[in-house]
Parts: sequence; C-alpha cells; structure tokens
Amino acid sequence: MTTSSKKAHRPVGEALPPRPARPGAAPPATAEHARLAADAARTANWKRWGPYLSERQWGTVREDYSADGSAWSYFPHDHARSRAYRWGEDGMMGLTDRECRLCFSVALWNERDPFLKERLFGLTNPQGNHGEDVKETYFYVDSTPTHSYMKSLYKYPQARFPYEQLVEENARRGKGEREFELEDTGVFGGGRYFDVVTEYAKASPDDILVRVTVWNRGPDTARIHVLPQLWFRNRWSWGSVYQARVARPHIDVSDDGTVIAHHVELGDVVFAADTGPGGAAPEMLFTENESNLPLLFGAATPSRHLKDAFHSCVVDGRTDAVNPDLTGTKCARHYAFEIPAGGSVELRMRLVPANIAPPELFGAEFDRVFESRRREADEFYASVIPAGASADERAVSRQAYAGLCHSKQFYYYVVADWLAGDPAQPAPPASRLTGRNSDWRHLYNRDVISMPDKWEYPWYAAWDLAFHALPLGLVDLTFAKDQLVLLTREWYMHPNGQLPAYEFALGDVNPPVHAWAA
Repeated sequence: MTTSSKKAHRPVGEALPPRPARPGAAPPATAEHARLAADAARTANWKRWGPYLSERQWGTVREDYSADGSAWSYFPHDHARSRAYRWGEDGMMGLTDRECRLCFSVALWNERDPFLKERLFGLTNPQGNHGEDVKETYFYVDSTPTHSYMKSLYKYPQARFPYEQLVEENARRGKGEREFELEDTGVFGGGRYFDVVTEYAKASPDDILVRVTVWNRGPDTARIHVLPQLWFRNRWSWGSVYQARVARPHIDVSDDGTVIAHHVELGDVVFAADTGPGGAAPEMLFTENESNLPLLFGAATPSRHLKDAFHSCVVDGRTDAVNPDLTGTKCARHYAFEIPAGGSVELRMRLVPANIAPPELFGAEFDRVFESRRREADEFYASVIPAGASADERAVSRQAYAGLCHSKQFYYYVVADWLAGDPAQPAPPASRLTGRNSDWRHLYNRDVISMPDKWEYPWYAAWDLAFHALPLGLVDLTFAKDQLVLLTREWYMHPNGQLPAYEFALGDVNPPVHAWAA
C-alpha cells in the first residue's frame, strides 16, 4: 500500500482505521494471502518495512543543485560515501521503512579496495558506451509481496574491484561495440570471490529477522570485513520554506550492550546481533550521517564524526574518525573473518521495536520463523504460478516476481522545495527557477513506488509503472491498483491532466498505456 504524501505520521504498531470486509470474500489461500488481506484491510501493517532503499541516490535529478542540470557530475559516485543525501538514501540489498527514516544494509571490504563497498558501482550516462550501466553482479533471489521473506545475492571479488578499468575501457569503446562488463575484467577468475547472501524474515509486521551468509568460493582462505549498518536518513540538516527541520534522532548503546535507535515517529528500535562465529563480540562503530564538508568543499563543519568515518576507520586505520562515546545517527558492527576455501560464516541480526522485543532474540525461534516464512513463500508462489509450468518456467517466474518486489523504492521529490533550495544550505542558482521541472511546482512525491530498476532508473517512469502493474496485480492486486491511482492524484498529475513522466523531464510525453493497464 502506498503512503499518501499528505498523511500524518503514525507510531509503529498503530494502523489506519480498518476497512470493512468485502461481503462474500473468499478465505485467504495461503499465509501470505492472509498477510496481504490484513494489510489491505489496515488491520496489520505488513508493508511498513521492505526493500525500499534505493541502490543509487547519487547522480539523480533530486540531488542535483547545479546551475546547468548536470546531475551525473554534480553528485558523482566518488562523493556518495562522504556526502549526505537530501532526498533519499542508498545501499546494497538493504531495508528501510516506507518513509525511509531508518535504513539497514551491509557494507563489505576485501582489504584490497580503496574504500568500503557500501553501494553498487556503475557508469554514468556520459561514461557508458550505451549510457548509464551498473557494473556489478547481483541477483534478487526471492521476495513475497509483503516482504515477509526476502533473499538476495551479491558477488564480491576477492581481488581489488576494477573501478578504473571499467571506466577506461567503456570510455574507449564506441556505441557499436558491446559493453565491457565486470566479468570481462577477469576479477572472478579461479572462483576467487565471495557470495554474500542477505535474507530477511518478518516475525511480525515490525519484527524483522536478518541473516547474512558469506561464502568463500575461491581455492584459498580469504579475509573479508562485514559491516551491517544501521542509520537514519538525514532529515535534520535541511528544512524548507514550507517545513521546519525535524528533530535529530540518535542511536546509542544501552547499559546491557544493546544498540537502540531512538526516533520521534518510529519509537525505540532495537538493533541486536547474535555473537557470531567464534563467539567474539564485533567492534562497534558510530558516526553522524552528515557530509564531510572539509573533504568535499574545503568548508568547515561543526561535527567531527562524518558520514565516511567507517571508511576512514576500517580502510585507513583512522580510529579517531568514529565517535568513542558510541552514539550518533549511523552505526555499524564491524566483523573481520578469515574464511577457508569453500567455507562460510553466518551472521544473525534483528530489528524490533523495544516494546515488543521478545526475551530471547535468537535461538530456535529465530530459525523457526525463517523456515516458516520460506515455506510460506513457496506455498504462495505455488498458488500464483500455473500448475502446468515446467520447473524452468517456475524458476524464471519466481525470480521475475522477486525482481518486481525488490524494485519497490521510497521516492521523495518536492519540486517547490527543490527549486527554492533549503534555508540552511547555500541558495541554488537562479537559473533553476526557470529550468528543469519548473512548471511542475505542485508535484509532491513521497511514496513507495515500483521502479524500472533501483540502480539504472531509480525513479518512476509513468509507462514503465503502468506495465509493471499487470504482473504485480497477479501477486498483489491492492498494490498494483494503488500504484495506478497514485499518479492520478492531485499532487502527482499536472493541473492540465498530464501524468508525470520521470524526474529528468516530468513534462515529457509518454505512450498512453496508463488507462490500458488500469
């Protein structure tokens, strides 16, 4: 269910007034159908948390405050680890709530890369010989439509990630040549890579179990650093002419060693972790989700602990970059493993509101929930995919649905604020007021929306969304319908009746597929 841009915030656990049941409605076919029905009836908020974290917030129009609209160069990949975003967040195989307030994802380091692997790398539109192009190897493996179970796979090279080679070789190639991909660099040679599998299972709408399994697929023992990260989107630095800045939340460690994220709307959320392989407690790192202004712009900053502190601490050995008081708006558990050839390590974590946290966070019940949600996902898709499909057809369909479900993203773009700039920040150039999207000042987007892709196209496109609604309707008819209705609301649709096309040019003309999809 999408979130109306105009709704007031509700505390965790507090649902909208229930909708009346439809007369003669059939009983749910599976446990996942029951969750979908409860969410649609607003008796349980099963879709509050999901894979709504973008995989690329840098290089987007929303983050572009340049004079000439050069979105790709104004906020490049190299700035992303050090610069706080205005309109969203990004991470790898992550999770966030439907308003992108509290975010979780996993960062990695192979002791060879120049910085942590926190987000997917790719080429900008000018760099790629066929335009923008993600240069990573990753897979959406599974997801139910309520995200009661999700699974993804990322393949991380043990050798230095070939950032420069990918940029240089694709720049050399012309439009008539094939693209130069990560696999073409030979970085996966001899099976020397890690398979990083991230799984989520919901014990209840707000109780989220996390399992990260790292496999060494190479022939030799290899070291890897794994940093499960929890952070708040920076909503306190901006403000606007229409809205005051929000209060700064914080994450800290309680007396018993539990990490708790404190938020005025979400309440207190526990971020717990099992002891991990070997029983050793991980190193705890804390910093602020704020821009490194001295590094980026040579400007002063009131904070000593900045967004890129974990890079500085882990990669550069600068322990003074993190907060010794173990408090901030961004935290991580830092694990370092030596994994034998063919071996694996497993990390277990949990995100749960403090007021419903069970006495035992891990153990047999943790495993039981995971097994139940995986089985229920199997039962759900067995009822969706036609019984006569072959094993290959079923596998393709299942992963295609996983891709659709994982490609939901929190999308935030208020054109009037974006044009005017923020009172606490340098004023944007006057040319913006008559430039891109200046005739769409009514547009106020703050919803979970089906994206064409969360890296190459991390923004909705009206006709793509219309096409998505058809297969989405087979697994979640309420969400599909809400998506089509959303673009016709007065804070999306132009007063002249046009649907917004995409953020690079909201006024572009698209094929008339919306009514057909409806």
